[in-house]
Amino acid sequence: MTPSARLSAAIELVAAVDAAPRKPADAVANDFFRDRRYIGSGDRRAVSERAWAVLRGRRRLAWWLERVGARVNPRLLVAASLILDGWTLSGVAQSFSGGRFGPTPLNPDEQAQLAELEGHTLEHPKMPQAVKLEVPDWILPLLRARFGHELNAEMAAMALPAPLDLRVNLLKATLPEVQAALAGEGIEAVPTALSPWGLRVEGRRPVSTGKAFRDGLVEIQDEGSQILAALVGAAPDMRVVDFCAGAGGKTLALAMVMANRGHIVACDVSAPRLDAAVKRLRRAGIHNVERHLVAPGDKWAKRRAGGFDRVLVDAPCTGTGTWRRNPDARLRLVEQDLRELVPKQAGILEQASRLVRKGGRLVYATCSVLQEENEAQVQAFLSAHPEFSIVPLADAWALPGQAPCSGPFLALTPRRHGTDAFFGAVLERAT
Repeated sequence: MTPSARLSAAIELVAAVDAAPRKPADAVANDFFRDRRYIGSGDRRAVSERAWAVLRGRRRLAWWLERVGARVNPRLLVAASLILDGWTLSGVAQSFSGGRFGPTPLNPDEQAQLAELEGHTLEHPKMPQAVKLEVPDWILPLLRARFGHELNAEMAAMALPAPLDLRVNLLKATLPEVQAALAGEGIEAVPTALSPWGLRVEGRRPVSTGKAFRDGLVEIQDEGSQILAALVGAAPDMRVVDFCAGAGGKTLALAMVMANRGHIVACDVSAPRLDAAVKRLRRAGIHNVERHLVAPGDKWAKRRAGGFDRVLVDAPCTGTGTWRRNPDARLRLVEQDLRELVPKQAGILEQASRLVRKGGRLVYATCSVLQEENEAQVQAFLSAHPEFSIVPLADAWALPGQAPCSGPFLALTPRRHGTDAFFGAVLERAT
């Protein structure tokens, strides 16, 4: 593809994301490139990088365009991102030349508006803080309450692209063996800082098409998610429930920790998500997992009350901790989402708690940074359930080295720990 054709494709991809406001951008991009198999890997990377630059700077780019009286649309968002990245107007105009497969030429109004952006960067001192931080206005007070004076630094870290983290499947290979296998595929991977099963790959690499992945030696899983799985404290021969299992990422890690022994029940309300776990379990060589579809009026949990040593509740949440991977999710999130999620989380936690045996543990987790979904949720549950008490993180920590957080809960952030932001609380039921 020519540079102009790449820009045209980036404009189309941003428009496709805009046209699917409730669909994650990475899923939109997968469909976009699947329908355009003629776009090679190098071109795909260039198109994605430009589109993601727009998504990561969407509020600031829109602020600039509105400031100069321009329309906010995919075409001008891409053009503005180039100007504010240091391109000259003449360079942009040359790329928007109307040539074969390229964007149509800039009209006189567009040229005049973009000319006002020349010499500027994406930041401007007059921008409101929510615009600078690329977050909705309504969530800014909640983020301030969570991070205080560290808010700007935390959000800056969350604005950076995330690395690719892998979890080594110890049921099939050791970490050095997997490192060597990946190196043989031309992929350099280094051990993660906190997870003893983790490997980190910088940039976007086609790991899922390689032999190591196909043979089940590795799974794609953020280091923070690996740590949450470890926090469950599962061991061989235990009975464990992954209550909101989804496609089974943490289920796979639990099965590995349990050496493929004991019994795991992966529960979810979505049949497609549970079905997606089957292939992953088979590839990993796991056979101690039972799947259960949770349906309205389901008596399954009632019949198995008090029957499990560990219950993990990775609750549905705002996903604010994954914004570095899903920058588009920032502006898709609305206040109503949080209002609906908080009681939903409380209901799930209530239901899952009944499965925990006396002396067993309930682990509540989210990929959110908001106190309303995390600490406040746990405190409300404990107020209603005095039979449960907090196991301090230092006591629940079972990985090498000291626990990465000083408080009673796990609270990972990209800035402090280099992972996605995760929250985890370990609660023990009195004997």
